[in-house]
Amino acid sequence: MTSTPGRGLLHLAAAISQGAAYGTEAEVEAVRLAERGGLDFVTLDDTSADPVTLLSRLASATTRIGLVPAATSARTESGHVPGQARAAGAAPARTGRWIDAATAQDEARGDAREENARDDDRDEKRDAGPCPPRDRPVRVIDATEAQARRAAALYADVVLVRVATAAQAAAVRDQVRRTAEESGRDPGALRILASLLVDLGDGEYAAAPGHGGGGPRQTAQGPHYRGGPVDLAELIATWHANGIVDGFHFTPVEPRRDLERLVNGTVALLQHRGLFRTFYPGSTLREHLDLVGRSDRAAVGGNSRMFKA
Repeated sequence: MTSTPGRGLLHLAAAISQGAAYGTEAEVEAVRLAERGGLDFVTLDDTSADPVTLLSRLASATTRIGLVPAATSARTESGHVPGQARAAGAAPARTGRWIDAATAQDEARGDAREENARDDDRDEKRDAGPCPPRDRPVRVIDATEAQARRAAALYADVVLVRVATAAQAAAVRDQVRRTAEESGRDPGALRILASLLVDLGDGEYAAAPGHGGGGPRQTAQGPHYRGGPVDLAELIATWHANGIVDGFHFTPVEPRRDLERLVNGTVALLQHRGLFRTFYPGSTLREHLDLVGRSDRAAVGGNSRMFKA
């Protein structure tokens, strides 16, 4: 199962933000539903009173899906969330991090230090048997704002863009990939996902002019799709077939209802058309994103460093 921009399998993700009113078990249920649908990963907001415990609980309740917590400056220091996640028992190979573009260089430096430390440790234990594979965390950056795009091109593995039209998405895609190539990175080592709010409240009858097959509308909360699962599947398939994006990241307007309709409706249709996986062929987030085996020269502190995924 390989994925090339606009031609291979889609990459799909969803935001899981059930909120305090729903509780941890509702979040566990939501992530399990997303995993049953084969989604690459879910993103987790930072509203939980104990995000480390929540991440550990979600990791133990699932076996394949990637988990990407938001690492905001208000709650964490650069690189702190992944370390806490490992300490709490979360599977590091499935745990990425959603970082702010402003801290991306510090994140990259931290990854380089960890990589060097692991290399030194392997040298000391060369005769102790085979070492586990490298699991450099997948970095997710929102590149909607123009000032974030250079950081995304230099440091991200997954680039999120909140756009309402295919033309907007294509413009950001071209800019980010061009900057990545100019910096010495392989543009193919980036996964660019369009981020949409989705409201699937009344099935096909919710569609309004400009929605459904016409696409999302720009709102104060961001690009907003309101329609049915079938029209959403058609929108996704069209953008992907035209090479606009590698996939989509969805934020359900009504968490329980819309995620269920997304997975059991839209995703099921895409699977039936052969555009999305029906099972996980691998067990790590990098495998889900088809990034394993790619040599990627990511910038670190103004220079570049070659990583082998």
